[in-house]
Amino acid sequence: MGFFSSVLLLVLHLLQGSRTSLVQLNANGYEGVLIAIDPAVPEDETLITEIKDMVTTASTFLFEATEKRFFFKNVSILIPESWKNTQYKRPKHESYKHADVIVAPPTVPGRDEPYTKQFTACGEKAEYIHFTPDFVLGKKQNEFGPPGRALVHEWAHLRWGVFDEYNDDEPFYMAKSKKIEATRCSIDITGINRVYKCQENNCVTRTCRVDANTKLYEKDCQFFPDKHQTEKTSIMFMQGIDSITRFCNEKNHNREAPSLQNKKCDSRSTWEVISNSEDFKGTVPIAAPPPPPVFSLLKISERIVCLVLDKSESMGNHNRLNRMNQAVKYFLLQTIENGSWVGVVDFDTTAHIKSKLIQIKSNNERRKLLESLPTEASGRISILMPWIMFKEIYPQVDGSEIMLVVAGEDKNIRNCMDRVKQSGAIIHSIALGPNADPAVTEMSAVTGGMHFYTTDQSESRGLTDALWTFGSGNTNSSQHSLQLESKGLMLSSNPWMNGTVTIDSTVGKDTFCLVTWDKQPPGISLWDPSGTPRGNFTVDEDSKMAYLSIPGTAKVGVWTYSLQAKANPETLTITVNSRAANSAVPPITVNAKMNKDTSSFPSPMIVYAEILQGYIPILGASVTAFIESDNGETEVLELLDNGAGADSFKNDGVYSRYFTTYQENGKYSLKVQAAGKAKTVMRSLRHLPNRGTYIPGWAVSGEIEGNPPRPESDEDTQTDLESFTRIASGGAFVISNVSKLPLPDLYPPSQITDLEATSDEDEIRITWTAPGDDFDVGTGKDERSCRTYALQKHGCKGGSNFWEKLNLILVLLGIAGVMFIETYGN
Repeated sequence: MGFFSSVLLLVLHLLQGSRTSLVQLNANGYEGVLIAIDPAVPEDETLITEIKDMVTTASTFLFEATEKRFFFKNVSILIPESWKNTQYKRPKHESYKHADVIVAPPTVPGRDEPYTKQFTACGEKAEYIHFTPDFVLGKKQNEFGPPGRALVHEWAHLRWGVFDEYNDDEPFYMAKSKKIEATRCSIDITGINRVYKCQENNCVTRTCRVDANTKLYEKDCQFFPDKHQTEKTSIMFMQGIDSITRFCNEKNHNREAPSLQNKKCDSRSTWEVISNSEDFKGTVPIAAPPPPPVFSLLKISERIVCLVLDKSESMGNHNRLNRMNQAVKYFLLQTIENGSWVGVVDFDTTAHIKSKLIQIKSNNERRKLLESLPTEASGRISILMPWIMFKEIYPQVDGSEIMLVVAGEDKNIRNCMDRVKQSGAIIHSIALGPNADPAVTEMSAVTGGMHFYTTDQSESRGLTDALWTFGSGNTNSSQHSLQLESKGLMLSSNPWMNGTVTIDSTVGKDTFCLVTWDKQPPGISLWDPSGTPRGNFTVDEDSKMAYLSIPGTAKVGVWTYSLQAKANPETLTITVNSRAANSAVPPITVNAKMNKDTSSFPSPMIVYAEILQGYIPILGASVTAFIESDNGETEVLELLDNGAGADSFKNDGVYSRYFTTYQENGKYSLKVQAAGKAKTVMRSLRHLPNRGTYIPGWAVSGEIEGNPPRPESDEDTQTDLESFTRIASGGAFVISNVSKLPLPDLYPPSQITDLEATSDEDEIRITWTAPGDDFDVGTGKDERSCRTYALQKHGCKGGSNFWEKLNLILVLLGIAGVMFIETYGN
């Protein structure tokens, strides 16, 4: 408990749904930049002033750093609902999940380092920037430089997908000149290498010693840059040096250094990556200085949701109407937070207001809304009609949410796309079945909403899972509903569906269990961790569902369920949700996404799943992705956090894998299941990658002017976690150009990026993570030739770089004529 004493509740964008930025580049200026203040941050008007100053300074610095090409044109600051000042506007499409920069408590108490959540490939946009209040207020300027400069450093991570030009894991390297150099860019940045230790007010400085094993400087050695420099590059090394105003380019880039930029971007300079971006290609430098940024102050308001439900004739197929009603009832009974306003509209050729907006204060309002759901499917479809009707329910549309469930197609929908975009409403959509209008995806995209797709397979939990994702708005995470189980089976010869659900101590409040069936109510048995039966399910035979709400806080441990089908064949499903048990302890959460929304064969895609407790990465979990195609076929992938293949960083809490086994053209949906075992899963307390450079101090006339030491933990991980399970939906994506003909082996093994060598007397041990047959998936048909191909062929980006590094390792270790022992796998 003490560990989280200063870590309060965090925002939605860290919990569910793929993040989307609203930023657009218009006439060299970035518009729609969103900076969100976390609900855990106490009200402080000075913080808003400092955010404005930071962005204004950063805009000028960015303009000069990009050779008069980019600046910040307009920026919105999203303010928590709990702040008392009422003079702020209500947001339109802006929400926490759209934030480009979040201002929130530190990941670990005392660590105010700025960083960017970046787990995609070189040149691809990152997730968000995290600044702490103390950092924005200028209290950490000695350690990281002015906040405006740090914002430009992090913006380069976020927008252009470049990486740092330092490396805490490899702070020094042996240059070709046989001289030990600090990892930096450019090499012309001057400074001295020293061990600098302070105890209370007594500081001792000494020359760095060379480690006999590594032939590099000892662990405690640090590079202290000269305080007075003339070198102008690079912002991605140490943005706090006054003279630095540029990114490293092709001419001055230090390709020898083991920087993350070199490792992740094939030794290209940061400016080469930036100049290859879409931003750069679509602009030319401008002569006149840019205007200062324009700021909008927006305050989160109470949540307003309208369920817009298709009841046209297409909903009569494949049991769609009943499946929709099951999912909506689940959403209303358990998922949507108290305090929200909810209305219901259904539609076919026309639209009908089934319930005007009702504020949910108790179960009474929830049960009343259940009476508003459609009971019969008929008529053609007009998606425009409920839009008109919604404005009757709530004329002040700004910031309200429409949750659209649709199975049919309306050819006129594109005629009003501009009007929908300008409305200020956020439209989330669920496409039900293969014939749902593709234009609804565009409606979600242009309004900042989420889009999901679900097949007509009864055992699929797509509808319920998607509506669960919509359930959490701009509220504290203690109110968010977290999914612990989502499973469906078609049963025939064996009538039993058995399983377990793990309740860990971070959840347990408002635990809710939903069971559905197609034909007859099944036998339902549920036992808590002590073996006590828990019954009293409420049975709704009309909707073919039964549910149980567990009062108080559910007992921590493994719950066991057993469902017995009473019909043959039968389809049964079970869903279990819960909320945070303690508002002071952030729950463990999972966020799933694909690296893009569309792909054309044979271009591969990447699956990502991030597991966090608050902002702290969770390591050692077992993570499985389920990718379902239009026809109901499901591909199962184990996701890995090993730093190989699709996974950018080892042990950062982001689990990844390539997806290449496209079965057909069309829509696919993603769901991820994460499970952790006690004593195996752990919190990572390491400093996060992709952060602003910490300045240990300055060299002045050969002496050290030290800064306060960077806060460190006594251990890299904490293992006091219990077993847990979580489910997350990752939205929908579309694949095109898949051939119906048999295909050759198109995908090579992944690049090897983690080669290491250790010596013991006359033996050297070379280790690396073996790639798969298709990038990081599968096993090579001939393992040795596959590895040789991965290391030597140009298509795998191995080639001479591998052998150069191997040769360098041998030289550094002083070994010749050795016996190699190859170890494969992790």
